Amino acid sequence: MARARKIARIAGFMLVLFGNACVLGPSENSVPRTYLLSANSSGPKPGQDRQHTAAVVLLISPPKAQAGFDTARMAYLLRPYEINYYALNQWADTPARLLQRILVENLDKNGLWSAVLQAPSAVPAQYRLDTDNLVLEQQFFSRPSRVRLALRAHVVDLKKPAIIATRHFEIFETAPSDDPYGGVQAANRAAEKLLTELSEWLDTTLGAID
Repeated sequence: MARARKIARIAGFMLVLFGNACVLGPSENSVPRTYLLSANSSGPKPGQDRQHTAAVVLLISPPKAQAGFDTARMAYLLRPYEINYYALNQWADTPARLLQRILVENLDKNGLWSAVLQAPSAVPAQYRLDTDNLVLEQQFFSRPSRVRLALRAHVVDLKKPAIIATRHFEIFETAPSDDPYGGVQAANRAAEKLLTELSEWLDTTLGAID
């Protein structure tokens, strides 16, 4: 009888653990899927005084990801400090390489610079944007889940050379659904907000040293 009660308690405990995992963990279907990270900046626009950037060539270095995030696998966390990866869902490339393309395309498109180039480049540039400590993760600490996109940015004056400004960026976006695609949607919104904040910061930084 005692043995039966012990087995029943263990079984009940395992059911509780399984139930919590179902509540907090992400759902994933059986079909492999690949996702894009894409965004459009709504930062500063031409038409203002652009003397400090109109003749500037800006170089964008490849972003450097934190350990554990330098992979195309989509990362999620059920609790702090413990990284998990979706088995069947992934990014089209590493978040770092996807983000570099987004930075180059959007900063060049907003017309604030003479040119925005992807490093390495043989074209002389006045400034370089370096980014590191990149993190892109979907957090399941509570419902609904949310995506965290974070990085550190440096503006380098290539004429000296010297770092003239540094800033940490951290964006949180609530996922519309607790699954990989919900994380993708939130990640794209977070990338758009990051682009806007980064573009405004660059414009302000270079305007202050003009």
